[in-house]
Amino acid sequence: MKIEKIQALRGPNIWSIRRKKLIQMRLDLEEMENFPTNKIEGFRERIEKLIPSLITHRCSEGVEGGFFHRVETGTWMGHVIEHIALEIQTLAGMDVGFGRTRETKSPGIYNVVFNYIEENAGIYAAEEAVKIAEALIEDREYDLNTCIHTLKEIRERVRLGPSTGSIVEEAVSRRIPWIRLGTNSLVQLGYGVNQQRFQATITGKTSSIAVDIACNKELTKKMLHDAAIPVPIGDLVVDEEDLEKVIKKINYPVVLKPLDGNHGKGSSINVNDWETAKTGLEHAQKYSRKVIVEKYITGYDFRVLVIDNKMVAAARRVPAHIVGDGEHNLQQLIDKENKDPRRGYGHENVLTEIEIDKDTLELLDKLQYTLETVPQKGEIVYLKSTANLSTGGTSIDVTDMVHPENITMAERISKIIGLDVCGIDIMAENLTQPLKESGGAIIEVNAAPGFRMHLAPSEGLPRNVAAPVVDMLYPAGKPFTIPIIAVTGTNGKTTTTRLISHIVKNNGYRVGFTTSDGIYIQNTMLTKGDTTGPLSAEFVLKDPTVEFAVLETARGGILRSGLGFSQCDIGVLTNIKEDHLGMNDIHNLKDLTKVKRVVLDSVKKNGWSVMNADDEYSMRIVNDLDSSVAIFSMDENNPHIRKFAKEGKITCVYEEGFVTIKKGDWKIRIGKAKDFPITMEGKARFMIENVLAASLASYLYGFGIEDISNSLRTFLPSAQLTPGRLNIFKFKSFKVLIDFAHNPAGYEAIEDYLKNVESTKKIGIISGVGDRRDEDIKLCGKIAGRMFDYIIIRNEKHLRGRKEEEINGLIIDGIHEAGKDVSYEIIPKEIEALKHAIGMAEEGTFITALSDVISNAIDLVQEYQARELLEDDKI
Repeated sequence: MKIEKIQALRGPNIWSIRRKKLIQMRLDLEEMENFPTNKIEGFRERIEKLIPSLITHRCSEGVEGGFFHRVETGTWMGHVIEHIALEIQTLAGMDVGFGRTRETKSPGIYNVVFNYIEENAGIYAAEEAVKIAEALIEDREYDLNTCIHTLKEIRERVRLGPSTGSIVEEAVSRRIPWIRLGTNSLVQLGYGVNQQRFQATITGKTSSIAVDIACNKELTKKMLHDAAIPVPIGDLVVDEEDLEKVIKKINYPVVLKPLDGNHGKGSSINVNDWETAKTGLEHAQKYSRKVIVEKYITGYDFRVLVIDNKMVAAARRVPAHIVGDGEHNLQQLIDKENKDPRRGYGHENVLTEIEIDKDTLELLDKLQYTLETVPQKGEIVYLKSTANLSTGGTSIDVTDMVHPENITMAERISKIIGLDVCGIDIMAENLTQPLKESGGAIIEVNAAPGFRMHLAPSEGLPRNVAAPVVDMLYPAGKPFTIPIIAVTGTNGKTTTTRLISHIVKNNGYRVGFTTSDGIYIQNTMLTKGDTTGPLSAEFVLKDPTVEFAVLETARGGILRSGLGFSQCDIGVLTNIKEDHLGMNDIHNLKDLTKVKRVVLDSVKKNGWSVMNADDEYSMRIVNDLDSSVAIFSMDENNPHIRKFAKEGKITCVYEEGFVTIKKGDWKIRIGKAKDFPITMEGKARFMIENVLAASLASYLYGFGIEDISNSLRTFLPSAQLTPGRLNIFKFKSFKVLIDFAHNPAGYEAIEDYLKNVESTKKIGIISGVGDRRDEDIKLCGKIAGRMFDYIIIRNEKHLRGRKEEEINGLIIDGIHEAGKDVSYEIIPKEIEALKHAIGMAEEGTFITALSDVISNAIDLVQEYQARELLEDDKI
């Protein structure tokens, strides 16, 4: 078997709108296409022995063991690999269950699709599932435990931490979109101007001064002491001389901790002798030159969490420990404890596995214990000096037991330090009494406190402490997203996107939009090139200045990675025409429709899908969408328009020369099409279609008729504003048109326009696109043969796997099929072809260059215009 391609889909896609995170693996079964599982001797027994947990996969049988039944009766290896990929992820702590395996139109080649939680782990699972299947086929040994452990390592390396992840999960539950910024824990919630950022549990609202104070333990201690809050007595030391003075002053037992430390690193607690104190100083100075030495407060270790100045949770933290049974040694007891199903690798479970490290061995050494020691029955042996969950500690929820005075004190502390998310470490016998009575003290105040101990305590009620964080970032009524209009289709996407963006900008919004030319914020191009994929959409949605997004969304990006947004307010489908067929398993218009409709399926339920009533394939899905639908047409009497009118629905039509919004039979005219410059005085019918789509989308969003009309009147097409979209350059005796038309529908639109152009001779410069079907290339040649008097065939910049002779031959065949005696010649280079056409231009000639490299063609024509002006000046 051979993996041809693995893609990670990250947004709504052709397989699922709801399940955004999918791996799509294109797999060639090669000779295994002839061997379903029931023809492989012993396969069922081997797979059940290696991965017995697959018994839970119900498969299409709908019952436990359904997958194994399918294996026994015979299923293809792509299906088996899908289930293996799902199960090994689940065994590694990433519970996933959605999968699809579909054969492509190429026999033996399948798309194996399954969901993932961490992308890198999903890709690894795809690759490894194939290796596992091959091992099972060949009856070879396979080390599944190593595979699972590797998956866990990948997960821990790339996953969001439990605190960050909990906030993201809470946001997702509220339908708040999120974007991971980089590979660490920096996350953006929401879009554009309404975004909020946080990292771990530090938010964009967290004061940097407050963080600095919290990180300076001595300053924190002074500020709390000055506010009459109990803190341990002690002082800063930098050497053994200082250490000796402080210990004489406060007496044993003491605690040593680095001034700038966190998570308990470098700390030594309950130190009772000089040698241990010196060792503790040396250990602490690995993290900070200055070390805090303070009186050890007896009692339990508590953490109180305050968010937005309100206490939301409290927990008692217990360092990693074991309880002796009088029979097993410490190593055996640790191993037994780590088998607790609540413990796992890293942050995968409620508790973390206990690792034996230097801290563990030092604590045991103080007790004169080794790992071979057998503790007495009931004896508690602590294995860590701090109670952090990340080192195997446990937590007990005590939120409902905290005395009101302690709650008030904790909330005061958060305001004194200035933290919006504040973790307060308290040492006390209990929190049910005020600290002044129990003799407890505030040990530390933490910026970016961990949430795990509260989200999943080992005892007591879990607390959803992520909810108050999201409440703080997005209080009731505060928007978290920005308006999004997504535009897809075969032809007209870019112009429609630009028209809508112009209307939006004229209505006072700061708009960000993506096109096949580049990414724009307002009218400033920030990135040049074809930017119609998900990363470009994300670029706009990450920009904190953008108030409104208009996103051209092409098929390539949808197939490659899915959409770059979760939902849009309005989805526009301009049309579905023959283009890019035969690529990426898209072989016909039905396949292409499935891709394009992903945009419409992502429209909010209270949003709008805007569709072309003149387009057959668009209308085939008009009744399948969850959103409201409005349609546009160049014909007021289009049967779909008439049906919508009868039902009182909204449409937009071209009637009697006007662009008109209709509500039922009630008409609201936006203006005459010929008054909108983009329509070339009403001669370019395909541009009128773009105006209809843009007008309808803008009206549905809520923009006024007058505002839409004025915007359309001020949208002046040019090589700068709409490059490659019907750009006309006037010379003294001839004209040149440059357009991006590259498929039959685009050629037909140009043909329709040229019927209204008077000229003595029409010269066309055309090319074939190498990755299109033979019939599409030939049809473009045929249309060119109909609309031009003379044709120059030049070569695509990228032949995309074809030879020049092959493409040119198809074009020439098409020209001959036009049934018209048209002269043609071949000039391979585009610039030379343009120069030749301009050189042979006569009075009244109209040259049309259908170009894939728009900027080069425009630059050359403008250079010729400049020369002509210069010559006129000389005269």
